[in-house]
Amino acid sequence: MADPVFFPFATSLDFGEVAGISGASLPEGADAARRIEGAAALETAGPADLAYMDNPKYVEALAGTRAGLCLVSPRFADRVPAGTVALISPAPYHAFARVLSRFFPSALRPESVFASQGVAPGAIVHPTAVLEAGVTVDPGAVIGPGAEIGAGTVVASHAVIGPQVRIGRNCSIGAGCTIQAALVGNRVIVHPGARIGQDGFGFAMSPKGHMKVPQIGRVIVQDDVEIGANSTIDRGASRDTVIGEGTKIDNLVQIGHNCVIGRHCVICAQVGLAGSSTLEDFVVLGGQVGLAGHLTVGAGAQVAAQSGVAGDIPRGARFGGYPAQPALSWARESAWLKAAVARRGRKGDDVRD
Repeated sequence: MADPVFFPFATSLDFGEVAGISGASLPEGADAARRIEGAAALETAGPADLAYMDNPKYVEALAGTRAGLCLVSPRFADRVPAGTVALISPAPYHAFARVLSRFFPSALRPESVFASQGVAPGAIVHPTAVLEAGVTVDPGAVIGPGAEIGAGTVVASHAVIGPQVRIGRNCSIGAGCTIQAALVGNRVIVHPGARIGQDGFGFAMSPKGHMKVPQIGRVIVQDDVEIGANSTIDRGASRDTVIGEGTKIDNLVQIGHNCVIGRHCVICAQVGLAGSSTLEDFVVLGGQVGLAGHLTVGAGAQVAAQSGVAGDIPRGARFGGYPAQPALSWARESAWLKAAVARRGRKGDDVRD
């Protein structure tokens, strides 16, 4: 449930305002002046709460909800109970997110953990660093020589911003992050514990031992990127590692040196990208996907969770499995194996043979 201690409620809204923000229209006869005082799940919402529903798994919860107002897609509108006003939207989850952003703006990005304004006592800012007006630096944070940080950016406690790093405006750098050898755009969110710009894993290997290769590239993070907690993005070896505009990276993701990630990609938790991998725009990688190095995943492609990608993937393709293959082939292969095991089991054979 939403806790006002952790996430203060910014404002109530009337039904008409909710409809306007969500882009939906109130049904005829609904009281546009009635107020919504919060947001909750279908099961726990009360008459002053907004809820949403767009998944068939929650039809029963929708039928039993006590929410005052519920965002639903047209296919579920007739399942909304009589005591709840249905606000019909083609994309209820997106509409709910827009309204929730008005209710709880402090939950959109990590803020100062010390309620700081400006540079707090206990922060260490090198005299050659340049901070625009409105930058917040929490106690324990370190800003290195020559670093530049734009207005509205928050650097939380014990984050370390390395020498010459550039960070744009209205960014959020979470507690305990380290950023070095990086150029970071505007409105970037880096969650606590993330590591950006450390050495790539580069060694000249030989039977006598492995010689470290200096990694002299950068990390370029474009506008509106979000990087999850404890994720790591290696700097380039001789060229840059690039994270494209609007890309969203989950927690515990590893991106190797020289990788180029396109615009608006979605990379789920525990994905690992070996060096020099390329994701074109709008690629989606499910959790625990692994990519071998020097591969290209084409624009709009999607890869199912736990897949192992050993070759290039075409634009718009759907792949899954280990090794990854077109989704239809993977499904057929899985069905064939399941049927084969069942047949052997019926014959009394040991399926391990």
